Amino acid sequence: MNTKNLTLSHKDKIALLGNFATMLSAGISILESVDSLLEDAKGNPKKVLAALRVDLTQGKHVYASFEKFPNIFDQVTINIIKASEEAGNLDVTLKDIKNHIQKEMEFMDKIRSAMIYPVMIFGVFVVVLTGILVFVIPRMATVFLRMRVELPLPTKIMIFMSDIITKNTLALGVGLVVFITGFILLYKKKRSFVLGIFFALPVVNQLVKEIDITRFTRSMSLLLASGLTITQTLELSEHIVMRKDVSKLIKHTLAMVLSGKRVSEGLRAGRGIVPMLLIKIIEAGEKTGSLDRSLKEISEYMDYEVSRTLDTLTALLEPIMLIFIGLVVGGMMLSIIGPIYGLISQISAR
Repeated sequence: MNTKNLTLSHKDKIALLGNFATMLSAGISILESVDSLLEDAKGNPKKVLAALRVDLTQGKHVYASFEKFPNIFDQVTINIIKASEEAGNLDVTLKDIKNHIQKEMEFMDKIRSAMIYPVMIFGVFVVVLTGILVFVIPRMATVFLRMRVELPLPTKIMIFMSDIITKNTLALGVGLVVFITGFILLYKKKRSFVLGIFFALPVVNQLVKEIDITRFTRSMSLLLASGLTITQTLELSEHIVMRKDVSKLIKHTLAMVLSGKRVSEGLRAGRGIVPMLLIKIIEAGEKTGSLDRSLKEISEYMDYEVSRTLDTLTALLEPIMLIFIGLVVGGMMLSIIGPIYGLISQISAR
């Protein structure tokens, strides 16, 4: 079985870890728990559990088995499970991981749902624009040419665009396929470069920064609560952020911690990235020995900030898109109606 390409949905992963944790909490042994879960499992969850059972019978640890599924369990999860097995609190940790995945799923769902409306509006706009250029403009252009009406510049531009689409449909189709394929290949090979351009957009820039801080603090809180060292948590957290400057800041913080400094001192180098208030909370957590709780509080606060930024972004984007679409479609209709009125005026004059 090819375990490297195996995937699980967030719901399946939450169900698997949650049920596993519940059985372990009830005092059932790991192997018996896996056997019980296998009875009702189907599809990919069953494959994961079957592989886990084989490994357990061979004396391997749970984390060693989960390492075989890189598309399902990331390095953060693997290291947390490894630490919990050594500490003997696997059931508690599995529940924490389940809650972490659930929060992450809810967090990403907020972002997706906020983007659905603008994407739908833009999609409708593209369909309407294409429909006008393909079906309406060619017929109107034929009428105008026969009547030999003097066309205004906007109408000439519309007819020119329509001609490009209707007379070069195959070439445009091939070009679109090549463009999409090229973009996908570029994204796969130069993912950070493509995302960097997108993240540089003004409003998106702020939103992605808040998302990164939320995920970074939430992951660090979970890792520290599981018993991992600060250096281990920083090494693992470096790979879960999207922005390069945030990743560099985490690297810098790791270097500072290795040299004997505190996390808060390392983060101070990124004042423009991490708000000063959050650094102060982290500093207080380090002094009181409750850094994991402080990071959890920050992640909850930043979760709220992301929701607020998304609401603001959506509230701004909706009217802007509607105005833009209204102006474009209105301009297109005027470019069609204008020559018609001109034609009527010429007939009336005669």
